[in-house]
Amino acid sequence: MILNALLTALASYLIGSFSSAYVLGKVFLKKDIRNYGSGNAGTTNAVRVFGKKIGAITFILDMLKGVLAVYIGGRLLGYEGKIIAGIFAVIGHNWPIFFKFKGGRGIATSFGVLISLYWPIAILSFIFFIVVVAITRYVSLGSILCAILVPILGILIKKPFDRLYVIATVILAIMAIFRHRDNIRRLMQGQEFKIGERVE
Repeated sequence: MILNALLTALASYLIGSFSSAYVLGKVFLKKDIRNYGSGNAGTTNAVRVFGKKIGAITFILDMLKGVLAVYIGGRLLGYEGKIIAGIFAVIGHNWPIFFKFKGGRGIATSFGVLISLYWPIAILSFIFFIVVVAITRYVSLGSILCAILVPILGILIKKPFDRLYVIATVILAIMAIFRHRDNIRRLMQGQEFKIGERVE
């Protein structure tokens, strides 16, 4: 069991470490996304820097990393493996070994994890995200609030009470908030990027 847990964590971290935004930017536009916009190798910055098409592909690939990792974790170690895999896939996305530990903020990959673990909460949180972004025009704010909402929904909705799910989503929320610390500062200063703004 310990060996399977270690294999699950390692495999999921390596899957998460594949940087979709970096690879797509290099292949199609010969640009390193980490040198443009916010410097974040994730969906939102990919949309701002590369446009909607590459941004959409980035989101799908990053989400699928979470789905794939959870699937592998489940095959190796059951439900506990899914939890381990989900956490380490997001760690890999945020701090990828292949790209000098400079990755994204983990939102798309976390969404893939949440879809795989318990899709009703994932869908509810996605709807909440859309509403927040539509009202405020801040993707970062929607992401932060969703990260906080998910473990709360896990306590209120997922029955019987799933301790592992709540612990996992709290960890994902902490990572999301930590990775958004620059966004939080810009939000407080009124300098945060709004959706639709292109950055060169």
